[in-house]
Amino acid sequence: MAGESKSTNGDERRISPAKFAHAVLRTTRFKEMTDWYCLVLGAKVVYQNDFLAFMTYDDEHHRIAIAAFPGLNERPPRAAGLDHLAYTYASLGDLIATYERLKAAGVTPAVTINHGITTSMYYRDPDGGKVELQIDNFASMERMRDFFRSTDFANNPIGVDFDPDDLARRYHAGEPDAELTKYDAAKGFNRASLARLGE
Repeated sequence: MAGESKSTNGDERRISPAKFAHAVLRTTRFKEMTDWYCLVLGAKVVYQNDFLAFMTYDDEHHRIAIAAFPGLNERPPRAAGLDHLAYTYASLGDLIATYERLKAAGVTPAVTINHGITTSMYYRDPDGGKVELQIDNFASMERMRDFFRSTDFANNPIGVDFDPDDLARRYHAGEPDAELTKYDAAKGFNRASLARLGE
C-alpha cells in the first residue's frame, strides 16, 4: 500500500514526513513579494537572482521561495487553490510585537480572529495571498483536540474577531494571556470578517 513500508520485523507501518519544509510562491511582483515576506516573517534571503529568491527565518535552508517564472498569469479573484500559509509564534508577546512592528511599517492585518484554538491575524501579501500569524491558545495538544470536539467549536467553527490595538493595549497593561486569548463563543462570528477572510 502507498505510504506504508515494512518495518524490520515485517510489520507494515505508515511513514509520515518528518517536517513541513517550505512553500514556493509564483508571482509577477518579484521584488514586492520578496521584500514583503522578508519584512513580515523577519526572513533573510539566502539566495536570489533575477527571478528566484530563497529565504529562511530559522535553521532550515529555506522556508519560502518566491519565483517569477516567465509567462505567468494573474490568478483570478476567488480562484480555488491554497487559501493561506500560517506561522505560529512562541508567545502572545511575540505576536503582538510583530503586529506593532508591521503596523509601524504600514502593514496591517485584513482580518483578526480568535478561532478558539488560536489567536490569529491574517495579512495579504502583494499578490493578494493570505498569511496567518498566530499563537496557540492551549498549551497541550490534548486540549486543542478537545476544543475541536467541543460544542463551542461546533456552534462556531470560524471564531470571533477582535481589535488588535485593544489586544495590544490590554497586553501591555498586564492583563493575563489566558484572559486575552479566552474564547467567547457567545459573540458568534462577524459575517463581515468572514467575508473578508474568504476574499
